[in-house]
Amino acid sequence: MSRQRDVAFLLLLTLILPSFTSAKHRRPADDTPGNFDFYLLTLSWAQEFCATHPSSRSSFECDTKRHYGLVVHGLWPQNNDGSYPEKCAPARPVAQATVQQMLTIMPDRGLIQHEWATHGTCSGLATADYFSYIQTAFGKVQVPQELRVTTQQSSMSPSEIEQKLAVANHASAEAFRISCSAGELVAVEVCLTKDLQFRECGPAVCDCRASQVMVTSTP
Repeated sequence: MSRQRDVAFLLLLTLILPSFTSAKHRRPADDTPGNFDFYLLTLSWAQEFCATHPSSRSSFECDTKRHYGLVVHGLWPQNNDGSYPEKCAPARPVAQATVQQMLTIMPDRGLIQHEWATHGTCSGLATADYFSYIQTAFGKVQVPQELRVTTQQSSMSPSEIEQKLAVANHASAEAFRISCSAGELVAVEVCLTKDLQFRECGPAVCDCRASQVMVTSTP
């Protein structure tokens, strides 16, 4: 399965993939672990996922008492030419202690297992180190107020969202990309070097083409 914005969690994975406007066909990539150019940190907008998938309302992620906003979907090895490796080595199940530790920022057990098997095995890192990298990467990104949990819908252009992220993180707006579907915010993607510094995404990562993006409110 390619990484065409595999933002769906667990059994709904295949229903979400086609909706990402930033999706692209996979190009062949060297699957040697650790052989890639940069990381793509993908942060899913939980409200959009829960609003468009009523059957998931009872899930951990969609628990209205928790009110998630941006949550980690994955940290993906990526190449400058747009290719990306996947499933680079056999993957043992992620230890339950690690899964439990990750649930606060990556609220789906099946997703955690999937991300390690599909993307983590290409990082060249041990399992615990890969998830530690995810925690560090997520902790590095400062989320502007407009992308925190909100009870009101708002509308912004993709470039406006990227600029707000740039200001909040003292980084170039080129380090951020927006994924959208039918004019709704789906995810924020952050381009990071192998040592987790912000870097320009370049043409390897597509952007949302909508003129305005609706930021869905908390259910």
